[in-house]
Amino acid sequence: MRAELDSTGFMKNSYQVCLHLMETVLEYRREPISRELEKIRHKHSMLHIDVLLLIYYFAKTTAGSILEIGSYLGGGTIAAAWGVRDSGRARRIISIEPGGACEHPRLPTKNILKDLKKNLAKHGVSDQVMLIEGFSRDKEVAAAVNQQLAPGSVDLLIIDADGDVKGSLDLYGHLLSENCWVVIDDYYCPAPGSKDVIVRPQIHGLVNAGQLETLGFYGWATWVGRWLGGRSSNQTV
Repeated sequence: MRAELDSTGFMKNSYQVCLHLMETVLEYRREPISRELEKIRHKHSMLHIDVLLLIYYFAKTTAGSILEIGSYLGGGTIAAAWGVRDSGRARRIISIEPGGACEHPRLPTKNILKDLKKNLAKHGVSDQVMLIEGFSRDKEVAAAVNQQLAPGSVDLLIIDADGDVKGSLDLYGHLLSENCWVVIDDYYCPAPGSKDVIVRPQIHGLVNAGQLETLGFYGWATWVGRWLGGRSSNQTV
C-alpha cells in the first residue's frame, strides 16, 4: 500500500505512519547502524535500542534542526548527530543539559556534563552539537535556544528531562515545525515514584487537546509521535 503524502511530504494517515515506523525499526535492526548504536546504548544511554534507531532515522530523514531537552550521557545526542551526518545535510543540533550527578544502577556518573562532553568528543560529534548548560526553563537557557533556532525550524524534539512535558512545549513549541517528530521518554515505568505519573497524564492532555499525535510506544518507556500544535494554537490543555 502506497502511503499518501501531504503538502509537506508527511504521510497523512496515522495508521500508515505507525506501520512505517515499525517497519523502519525492523529494517534498521539488520543494518550496521544497529550494532553501532547498541554499543552507544550499552555505554551511554538509558534508551532502548529501538528508540535510538528511531532518533537516528528521524535525524537522517528530516531537513530541519533538532532540539534535545535532557541529554544525560549523550546516547540520544550521538544517535541524532550520526543521523544528521549520514543525511549529508548539515543542521543545528541543540542539546540542553543541567548537569549534576546520578546514581543510576547501570550508568552512574558523578559529573554529567563532564562525562557528556567526553562522550560526544569520543564519538566525533562535538562539533555538530551545541550544548547549552542549564535547566530548560531557565530564562538564560530559553533565550540562548531562541537565539539559535528560528520559529518553525525544528523537525525533531527529544524530551528526557524532569517530566514537565507541557512546560517544555509551552516554552519551545513555537520552534517546532508542523508535524515535527517528538520523542518523549518516561511514558511508562512500573517503579513507584517514577516520572511516568507526571509524564503520561500530560501527554494524554496534549493529545486530547490536538497538540500531539501518538504514533507508538517503543522500548521500555518511550512515547513517539508528532507535533500538531501549530494546527490548533487556539487550544489549551
